[in-house]
Amino acid sequence: MSERTVKQSGERGEQETRPQAGPGRRGTVRPIVQLGDPVLRKPCAEVTDFGPELEQLAEDMFASMYAANGCGLAANQIGVSLRVFVYDCPTEDGDHVGVVVNPRLELPDVADRVLLEEEEGCLSIKGGWARVARPSYAVVHGFDLRGEPITVEGTGYFARCLQHECDHLDGGLYIDRLPARARKSLLRSLNLQEG
Repeated sequence: MSERTVKQSGERGEQETRPQAGPGRRGTVRPIVQLGDPVLRKPCAEVTDFGPELEQLAEDMFASMYAANGCGLAANQIGVSLRVFVYDCPTEDGDHVGVVVNPRLELPDVADRVLLEEEEGCLSIKGGWARVARPSYAVVHGFDLRGEPITVEGTGYFARCLQHECDHLDGGLYIDRLPARARKSLLRSLNLQEG
């Protein structure tokens, strides 16, 4: 997920792209896959090996996300079709930083949902922004890098980030949530086509 909304609210400075300490400092920056690459449209495979290769993948994902100035990144966005995403999402509640492996998204029942319509962008669709309605609360159940169960809960912008990254792992993009006319208009304005 792209970080434009966070920057506009002034929560993270323009110059900050990669932390001096913390996740990603041992990672290799990999190119971000762009719209049109089939890896973005296929559901990702479950992770079954929680070893050093998964840890290195997470490091590379953090490094790639920071280099692209994002706040979330799914593994398929760097061409790896595994159910893993990383995030570093600053909000008014504090910074949310982590990795979720084999996530399962849980949203409130339809009757209990509060939708927020906010601008959303994606590192795999450079320059594209659109208002997307998403539930204001989300929970993700999954595993950490050691295979231990974790639950991540988010509201507002962080809830949007969690949903955005889970969509990626299911082969979806935020533009899929737009009305057909808005989607076509956005893609046309960016000189993009799919497939």
